[in-house]
Amino acid sequence: MTQSSAAITACGIRKSFGDQVALDGVDLVVDQGTIFALLGPNGAGKTTLVKILSTLLKGDAGTATVNGFDVATQGADVRESISLTGQFAAVDEILTGRENLTLMARLRRVTDAGQLADALLARFQLIDAATRRVATYSGGMRRRLDIAMSLIGNPPVIFLDEPTTGLDPQGRIEVWNSVKELAGQGTTVLLTTQYLDEAEHLADRIAILHEGRIIANGTLGDLKQLLPPAKVEYVQKQPTLEDVFLAIVGATGKDGAGNDRGIGTDERNSDEQALSR
Repeated sequence: MTQSSAAITACGIRKSFGDQVALDGVDLVVDQGTIFALLGPNGAGKTTLVKILSTLLKGDAGTATVNGFDVATQGADVRESISLTGQFAAVDEILTGRENLTLMARLRRVTDAGQLADALLARFQLIDAATRRVATYSGGMRRRLDIAMSLIGNPPVIFLDEPTTGLDPQGRIEVWNSVKELAGQGTTVLLTTQYLDEAEHLADRIAILHEGRIIANGTLGDLKQLLPPAKVEYVQKQPTLEDVFLAIVGATGKDGAGNDRGIGTDERNSDEQALSR
């Protein structure tokens, strides 16, 4: 990966809030048309970095570029090149799905907003719900609509800040498919997540952010090589008392000859014979 082919670069990014250090010298490079996952626990600094790269927050030190524009000195150009989808879907629940898309298209001064809205509804499998109020949408549908709205204006770079937080498994899969489709059409995606399987499933490259620093960065294969292969040891299983009992008496409580082999059977039979006398 080279700087010339990069859609996003960051070098020595630092940010503190009072005595709390959020970012402590972050370096990264995201190639064009790829999915880059920034993986880390809550409080690692993921959202802070996204805010700096999207010009919503000014870093204390370091430099960064997005789509070739400096985030500190060319903020307007950066904002025209990106779309940001936050942790919660920014959709109007009173409007229908189509009305949300049409409104966003008009705000961005896109010609033929209605046609674009229909195309995006089809692309994100929302045609059947186009005329329904968003308040009736599932979490996955809202997230897909939110991402569809992010594509209006064809931004070359999209930031997705924990896009599947709070979604059920089906909703997560729906969002994953949408993200993979974006990258397949040439959009650069920087995805923040705290889900290991999400990063593994989606990302071309993964960076692990911990306590404000990137402590690992590479492909999934690169990261796996950081640990030695696991050694599998086979331990002989010792039978339990239940295993012994069932092996002797069988699941039905009878031995191979069909006789009752339950515990206390001999004593019970002797008692019954004594009573019969």
